[in-house]
Amino acid sequence: MTVAVNPQQKGPAMQVPLLDLKPQYQPLAAEIQAAIGNVCASQHFILGPAVKALEASVAAYSQCRYGIGVSSGTDALLLALMALGIGPGDAVITSPFTFFATAGTIARTGARPLFCDIDPQSFNLSPRALAELLAHQCERRGGETIHRASATRVRALMPVHLYGQVAEMEPLMGSARSYGLRVIEDAAQAIGAANAQEARACSFGDVGCLSFFPTKNLGAFGDAGMCVTNDAALAERMEVLRVHGGKPKYYHALIGGNFRIDELQAAVLNIKLRHLDAWSAARARNAAFYDAAFARARLGEAVVTPHARPGRHIYNQYVIRAHGRDALRASLSAAGVGTEIYYPVPLHLQQCFAYLGGKAGDYPESECAAAQTLALPIYPELTEPQLQYVVDSITAHYRS
Repeated sequence: MTVAVNPQQKGPAMQVPLLDLKPQYQPLAAEIQAAIGNVCASQHFILGPAVKALEASVAAYSQCRYGIGVSSGTDALLLALMALGIGPGDAVITSPFTFFATAGTIARTGARPLFCDIDPQSFNLSPRALAELLAHQCERRGGETIHRASATRVRALMPVHLYGQVAEMEPLMGSARSYGLRVIEDAAQAIGAANAQEARACSFGDVGCLSFFPTKNLGAFGDAGMCVTNDAALAERMEVLRVHGGKPKYYHALIGGNFRIDELQAAVLNIKLRHLDAWSAARARNAAFYDAAFARARLGEAVVTPHARPGRHIYNQYVIRAHGRDALRASLSAAGVGTEIYYPVPLHLQQCFAYLGGKAGDYPESECAAAQTLALPIYPELTEPQLQYVVDSITAHYRS
């Protein structure tokens, strides 16, 4: 199937937004509105029964025992760091090619983000780069791992399961164990993603952090998130920290924050969770359609489609590498196709992290990805004609 694309045509032949949430909401509208109405009737808005149900369900879905609902994916990362006692004088290893919150929350605790380059195929943290960083830039001293250049204690590893694909956790966990590092999984884009052994994102490390931002596969009606863990003591500590560190109420052994998930958001998410597997399967079908359509288009090195490792990729995003990425994006916009660049500036080159001393060339794979990648529409309700139109519009751009 091919949709005719005429580069000389005035105005787009079809509109394909990057994301349209209305088709997802419409068949669930009555049920969601009833659930919201029940919360309003109960007037129980803080940490009520809907939150407890969601925590149990999402934890089990992520192959974990405990869930701690929080106010956003960012606050999930911050809460995990706080619960592990990470702060000034510490360092946390993570990727420079990710959303800002990953490193931003590390810096907010007073710790130092310590960047490590990515694998060029998966865009996830490179196990080889991590092993080299630990072997050549760090040393074990008095039972601690010390980063020589900054004289900080390397306390944790924060791998990101980017775009919905699980990082290579087996070698990453091996390195973490060898150097005594705690592991916080940033799974903001990866709820339900799994490796070839069907181990799910969030089930490998000490804490898994999820986001329910509306654009995620499981999206709330605003900000929301969750920490999941198999560690009972750590779960209890996070529960206390999310309510200002008070237990019992008004008695504070810890300094926490106001990180609670809303009951209204939990009520919505409880309904949407039942449909998550079907939505993720539809994203995977759309990705397979793209893969086949791009193969038929024979664009050579102009477009490199995502590399999916064995396991379950949930395709929160479908991200290509594109020759002349910015010109292609402008062409697609003119054709009515929505796109996004995740992420145009690697974190080591962000102005706010200039104090870390990063410079161009430090993490070449991350910098290359930032210059070449482009996210295409992948949401579940896309039709095959829309998907083909995206491919045909890209083909027309390169052949015009």
